[in-house]
Amino acid sequence: MVTDFEAALTVLNSNQVDFIVVGGIAATLHGSAQITQDLDLVYARTRSNIERLAKAFKPLAPYLRGAPPGLPFLWDERTIRNGLNFTLTTSLGDIDLLGEVVGGGTYVDLLPHTMLVEGFGLQFHIVTLDKLIVLKRAAGRPKDIAVVAELQQILERREKK
Repeated sequence: MVTDFEAALTVLNSNQVDFIVVGGIAATLHGSAQITQDLDLVYARTRSNIERLAKAFKPLAPYLRGAPPGLPFLWDERTIRNGLNFTLTTSLGDIDLLGEVVGGGTYVDLLPHTMLVEGFGLQFHIVTLDKLIVLKRAAGRPKDIAVVAELQQILERREKK
């Protein structure tokens, strides 16, 4: 299933969830030609934001991606508070909710390294290009390392302007 990025971001915005887009969608919005299948978000871990996040995602039937079918999983505030990072499959596709990201920390840590963008008719925060490069390097996965060179070229072209 292809993730419906527009619908997912609309659900988050309409529920006033505090989040930052990182990963492939952030790379695409910065000009990367890489294709991504999931939406990666760093969310604020405040009590009120966790309440809004639980409410927003409940109708999307979130389930732990890769978990055996039938494994009991309850999506609620308690689950979010007791966890940190969730790789979910939802009715809108794959969404990774990160309370903390390697190389960037928490929502509060990342917020100064974001920019407000418009996409899909919505406004939301994405991580800046230079910070995205740091995050991709820190993740160290082959797919992340592969995109770093392209992101670095985009950054260098911007700096020359």
